[in-house]
This record gives sequence, structure tokens and C-alpha cells, in this order.
Amino acid sequence: MNKDFLLVSDFNKADIIHLIRLAIAMKNAEHEEDAWEDGYANGEPLFLGEGHLLALIFEKPSLRTRVSLEAAMQNLGGSSIFLSKDEIQIGKREEIKDIARTLSKMTDIIAIRTASHSNIEEFASFATVPVINALSDLEHPCQALADLMTIYEKFDKFENINLTYLGDANNVSNSLAIASSLVGMSFTFCGPSDFSLNDEIIKQSHNLNKDSLQIEHDPKIAVKNADVLYTDVWASMGDEATIDERKPIFLPYQLNTEILKHTDKTPLIMHCLPAKRGNEITDEVIESEKSIAFEQAENRLWIQQAIMNKLIAGY
Repeated sequence: MNKDFLLVSDFNKADIIHLIRLAIAMKNAEHEEDAWEDGYANGEPLFLGEGHLLALIFEKPSLRTRVSLEAAMQNLGGSSIFLSKDEIQIGKREEIKDIARTLSKMTDIIAIRTASHSNIEEFASFATVPVINALSDLEHPCQALADLMTIYEKFDKFENINLTYLGDANNVSNSLAIASSLVGMSFTFCGPSDFSLNDEIIKQSHNLNKDSLQIEHDPKIAVKNADVLYTDVWASMGDEATIDERKPIFLPYQLNTEILKHTDKTPLIMHCLPAKRGNEITDEVIESEKSIAFEQAENRLWIQQAIMNKLIAGY
């Protein structure tokens, strides 16, 4: 296992399954008083992080990522310090390597949310404490593990589960493609051909599991055998100005009641949030009884608690 968690592939299948089971044990322990005893949750060792400090460097706004990381560290007995874009000015006011080495002397683990994945890689190369990718332009690995946890809770397996993603290829779909290949789940990406997964993500996914990833540009075909349907915003943070020109291109990929008529199953509905209702998903669908978007959101807390537990304590 790597010191850091920058990419989904920094963990192997065994690591991911362990993290998911640990996160579920922690989640159950929160709701079942007798499940938590002497630092163990259902037999899983828990890191008692009293005195440990998490540094959060966020160049992009956040709700779920920030709250889940801060709450997770607090649940583990530690504390956190938030450093905004203006305070740090990473790579401008001070060089990345100097920030990394300074914070490594003062904190126990660092999470970074930034536009540039290369910034995270450089930071981690100089940091001596674990670094977590809290979102970059390349991947959103914590989100993907929370998504896997949510699917595992529903199906108790990954084999023979079909996850279909509708919309724009972005950091979330990149991480989902790789994560699905790692655990042996079928992942279908469906979006406009000019906004599809790039060749490097496709190659990496196929190298991990040649049968996991499928690309399909017709949404009626893509959703047919889906156990889970997933979507995300059509314009990621920083690209919001392009939404008006993107709308007519992406409208056929909207997750709505009409597209659900083409499914052979009754799929669960996932969205990493925030949702632009009326764009990538309709209000009716995200509010339906098959929507598990807010269970996903809760699981950000538990999986990040498990990730920090593993990176700091090694469990």
C-alpha cells in the first residue's frame, strides 16, 4: 500500500474490500451501542486518533468532502485545521514543496482539493505524512470508494453488478471506471462521443480488467441491463460557463423517467452531488424511492474515516 491516497489504484482489491467492510463496521457501530467496544467495531480494529491533526487544503468549494473529512477525524478522536485558497495560495505565495514539508512537521495527515492533479503529486512527493486527494481534475478517489461502499451495502458483492454512468467524462467517472475494474464490477460509460473517457483511463481500466469497462454512446442501450444508474453534473467546477452550449448535447443523457422505461431491471439511482435538477437528472428521479444519492453522501463520512484509519494506523 502507498503512503498516500491520490488515485483509486493506490489501493488494490483486497485493500478496497477491507476499507469498505471497516467503514460499514464503523457505520454500524455509530447506530448500535454494543457494536463498539474497546476500540473495535464488529471485530475490526479502530484507530484511536486522540491528538492527531488533519490539515485540509481546499482550493475549490466543498460541502460533502470538507464536512465528511472533518467529521471523520473528529469521530476518530482527532481534530482538523482548514486552510482556504486565499490563505495558502499553493504554488504562488509559497512553493508547493515548502508547504508540504512545513505541514508535515505540524500535522499527521493532509487532504488537498485542487484543480491540478500535478500539484497533489508534487505535494505528496515532498510530504512525509499521508496525503489524500480530496478532488483533482484527474480523479475523485474518495467519492469512488464511497460509491463502491454504497453499492456493496445494497448487493453484498460486485461481481455481476452492472453500473452505468450517464453524462460527461470527468474526475468522478475516471475514478469509477478504475475502481470498477479493480473490484470486478461491470462499468458502462455513456455520453457524447466528444465528451467520453480519455484513452489513458480506458487503457488503465482494460489493463486491470479487460472485461469491466464498456463504452456505449446510445443511452437507451446503455441503461438496458443496469443494476445502478449514475450521473453527475454536465459542467464540472470551473466549467460552469459552458453549460448553455453543453445542454443540447447532453440532454439525451438526462436521467429521467423516459430513459428508465428502457431498463430491464429497476435500477438504483446514484448521484455524487451537488445535483443540477432539470439538467443531468430530474427532480422526480432523484426524489424517487430508488434514489440512494443521500446514502452515498453519508457514506463519504464512513469511507473517509476508514481511509484515514488505514493511512495513519495501518489497519
